Amino acid sequence: MLIRNVTLPDGRTGLDVLVQAGRFAAIAPRLPAPEGVTVIEAEGQLLSPPFVDAHFHMDATLSYGLPRVNASGTLLEGIALWGELKPQLTQEALVERALQYCDWAVAKGLLAIRSHVDVCDDRLLAVEALLHVREKVKPYLDLQLVAFPQDGVLRSPTALANLKRALDMGVDVVGGIPHFERTMADGAQSVKILCELAAERGLRVDMHCDESDDPLSRHIETLAFHTQRLGLHGRVTGSHLTSMHSMDNYYVSKLLPLMREAGVHAIANPLINITLQGRHDTYPKRRGMTRVPELMAAGINVGFGHDCVMDPWYSLGSADMLEVAAMGLHVAQMTSQAQMRACFDAVTVNSAKILGLADHGIELGKPADFVLLQSRDPIEAIRLRATRLMVVRRGEVIARTPPAAASLALPGRPAQVDWRLRRAGAQPPSLE
Repeated sequence: MLIRNVTLPDGRTGLDVLVQAGRFAAIAPRLPAPEGVTVIEAEGQLLSPPFVDAHFHMDATLSYGLPRVNASGTLLEGIALWGELKPQLTQEALVERALQYCDWAVAKGLLAIRSHVDVCDDRLLAVEALLHVREKVKPYLDLQLVAFPQDGVLRSPTALANLKRALDMGVDVVGGIPHFERTMADGAQSVKILCELAAERGLRVDMHCDESDDPLSRHIETLAFHTQRLGLHGRVTGSHLTSMHSMDNYYVSKLLPLMREAGVHAIANPLINITLQGRHDTYPKRRGMTRVPELMAAGINVGFGHDCVMDPWYSLGSADMLEVAAMGLHVAQMTSQAQMRACFDAVTVNSAKILGLADHGIELGKPADFVLLQSRDPIEAIRLRATRLMVVRRGEVIARTPPAAASLALPGRPAQVDWRLRRAGAQPPSLE
């Protein structure tokens, strides 16, 4: 196919993109159309790399209300609810819900997801189910799995053995939850054990780290230390990091350089962090999300995750990473032009880097994976939660959505509404 007159997220406009043999074959203005190619007129709209969700829980998704609804809305009740649900899980139901969510994801242009999968159930039902799903969706969606000891790798008696079994079965990444261990010392010890396991196996690490309002929950410092000690630079991620929201500025001024030197990635989950954190506050009430602009300014790669969709922790969501970007933008007050574009990067290129997706991006020779959005730039895409007009994987269209439009019946006004802002030089409305 040849897509004419696109805008790219880096601001280049008026480009044509030629796709041949499933790859980007040419990117330049006014390309000639080879014989037999399908020509698509983009009319200046945004051609983006696919969205990437750096942090999700697919084993729990779409289970909202099972076995009951989280009445308090807290993190701890969600964990307790998940514990109640685990004995009732079946592989068939897990697979069905996960595949339905993957359908939603594809329709929203979300073609890569890192999902944590609980390994504290000795049956490893969820692990087996998501390994099956990973293989099933492989032609159209990159699903990366994290062995996640939800109940604590030291706190749960069989968790470490189960985690190793899950890795032996083909799970991709070593997970952890140090702040949920019985003591701070156990939390630090769990980080050491898990980082050494990852180094031994040549794997990446992604830990739920300091998902707490407690400013003394500082396991990210330990994670950065062991990353440096073991030479795991660029392979380790700290997810959530919500305690950083409550830390004093002096300590953070020490912490950020440690993370940067170790090459530790950071993931914020805007929708869930601001829903679950600050629950013990009256007013003023903390937002809870980690210090995204400060992390970015320090040279740390920051991605955004959706975390939850309709599960024991969160009752909403639709696999829309633009909704995640919009919430992150608002909560972190990232309203400059550069910062808003950085929020778009947090759900595309930054998160792709966290997952190690070397083929992600609109560049010559790379696989032709992209989304055509009904917007003219990344900021407008976030503002409008832009319609995904076309989702393409390896040069094949795998999803389409009609353009968003509304009809008006107002005297003297246009017949249709286009929520994109009228550009300079466009025909002004008549004053007659």
